[in-house]
Amino acid sequence: MGPPSRAQQHQPRCQHRVTDPLTAISGLRFASSGREKRIHRYQHRAEVTHDAQIPIRPRRRSADRGWATGSIPAATMQYHAYNRLGSGGGGGGGGGGTPSPPASPRRSPRVYRRGSGKGILGRGGVGPQGGPRAFPQRMVWMILSLLLRRQAIFLFAPLLYVSAMLVYMGTLSIDSGVRIISRSPPGSVYRSPRLYERLRPDMDADNSTDGVSSGALTYHLLLIVFSIDLDLIACLLFLLSLPLGLPDSNGYIYVEANGGLNQQRTSICNAVAVAGYLNATLIIPNFHYHSIWRDPSVQAGQIFVILLDISDNWCSKFDDIYDKDHFINTLKNDVRIVDNVPEFIMDRFGHNMSNVFNFKIKAWSSIQYYKDNVLPKLIEERLIRISPFANRLSFDAPPAVQRLRCLANFEALQFSNPIANLSEKLVSRMKKHSKDTNGRYIAVHLRFEEDMVAFSCCIFDGGEEEKQDMDAARERGWRGKFTKPGRVIRPGAIRINGKCPLTPLEVGLMLRSMGFSNDTAIYLASGKIYKAEKTMAPLLEMFPLLQTKETLASAEELAPFKNYSSRMAALDYSVCLHSEVFVTTQGGNFPHFLIGHRRYMYGGHSKTIKPDKRKLALLFDNQNMGWKSLKRQMLNMRAHSDAKGIEMKRSTDSIFSFPCPDCMCHANKTENAKPSSAR
Repeated sequence: MGPPSRAQQHQPRCQHRVTDPLTAISGLRFASSGREKRIHRYQHRAEVTHDAQIPIRPRRRSADRGWATGSIPAATMQYHAYNRLGSGGGGGGGGGGTPSPPASPRRSPRVYRRGSGKGILGRGGVGPQGGPRAFPQRMVWMILSLLLRRQAIFLFAPLLYVSAMLVYMGTLSIDSGVRIISRSPPGSVYRSPRLYERLRPDMDADNSTDGVSSGALTYHLLLIVFSIDLDLIACLLFLLSLPLGLPDSNGYIYVEANGGLNQQRTSICNAVAVAGYLNATLIIPNFHYHSIWRDPSVQAGQIFVILLDISDNWCSKFDDIYDKDHFINTLKNDVRIVDNVPEFIMDRFGHNMSNVFNFKIKAWSSIQYYKDNVLPKLIEERLIRISPFANRLSFDAPPAVQRLRCLANFEALQFSNPIANLSEKLVSRMKKHSKDTNGRYIAVHLRFEEDMVAFSCCIFDGGEEEKQDMDAARERGWRGKFTKPGRVIRPGAIRINGKCPLTPLEVGLMLRSMGFSNDTAIYLASGKIYKAEKTMAPLLEMFPLLQTKETLASAEELAPFKNYSSRMAALDYSVCLHSEVFVTTQGGNFPHFLIGHRRYMYGGHSKTIKPDKRKLALLFDNQNMGWKSLKRQMLNMRAHSDAKGIEMKRSTDSIFSFPCPDCMCHANKTENAKPSSAR
């Protein structure tokens, strides 16, 4: 035998030589699938080439775990392909025996091997078909290899996503990034002056009919249809709640009515109801003035100790606004009311009201709470004090309590003679200014005083000067309330939600688009308007016949009331009460009491316009709005207010705003009873 060939020299040696191809194949059962594929591929090549010398590249395992290549004779290729893993002994001779199974590979053949330059897609930039790979393919392969080897990188995927979103939303200030231009949402900016200037020519050219007289027929028909039924229902409740007589008193109740005019009115009516329910004697309430409503004699920094001395001036405060004698006489069959406490009771407390036990009652407490907690102490002490007393009784109460509230508010509380006399003059003069509408005029309650504008935190068109004025007003009235750490004020959101007070310009634009012509007589009830010379000019242009108490009355007539906010508010209340239409532009006790009083006077129905301020904010901010389109929208808003008709009270509503049906029985009226504002 000649010397072994070069391929045979490098053939792996085993303890037993395998000459049978089937035996060689059976010895490879434990080999990996990748090696089986290569064995079959080489077998196929050997059968095709026969005896020819083909320059194929058989692979052998070298000491450095690499593979060697070389030329193999075709005659030996058939068996050599099955002996790739080694089947011979020391030489290339024959022999037989059972082959040993090959060792398992150290790692999966699909994994890229260091130093070999190979991978899943080939080696040396060669693809699976033998051709060179393009640059994108190599980049994809590198990324996939990195991800497969370093799977922990997936833990950073959420962090990368959040970072990308922050950059995209503009939270991080990156100069080279895309800038997002923020635009104010509709209705968040005060643009009414621009709309007024653009629509003014069309407004002046519009010769629509007067809005005061429209709906009068429907209004009177409603009175005829519903007044009888309401009186019948209310009188049944009234008869069931009539007292059988006044038994002996359980003691005396003294209350302090705080706040403005109508908040004090609430305290008085609730005090009457509580005193009647507990069978107590009510002392004429003392008015505790708020800083905004105080009279000029009260100076800042003074401390008052209230003494129960009837000769003192604390009782005269009630006399300045209400008719005390009429108040006592109207309620004499239901509640005992006196000017002072008997001397023998005050002797126990040293004639000092501060020594009297003071109840601190939660707001909106039920009448049952007074019966369970206040009445035992009242019987024990014979005199108790409740301060403060505003909003200390819930709206929901038994019919007997509601009847006392109605009687006190709509019948017993009448303004004092000085206020009633001047009110009658102002009403008469307003009717003279409205001859074209048969003496009918509309009343507008405008809340655009400096303190109201400051409290709303809304931004108008005053610029930096307005900002400084409002900051100073907020600091004077509410020290530190609006500058607390962490408090965020969003004027745009406040305007969108309809919380901003309407300006005089917006009121005029609303009324003109609702159908009120420029010859309509308007009474304006308000305090001192913020920057009146500037803000009132557009309203006077739209309604030249606009009047106020200052224009209707002379300076001499207003002198006794000039420096008293509550008395001036009482004049406005009286004139608005007798108007054909009442327009409210902002919430508060004044419109709530006035709307309820007008419903009581007119049989349950009164023409009241309460605009949807959220919708107004959107309409006045739309600079593409035409006059006809705006008028159509505002007429629908007015029709919605008129269509409400007689609104019945619900359990959570105030009886002062919704007197139907509890207060609609007039059986307890005297023949000479007149509306409270006309006295």
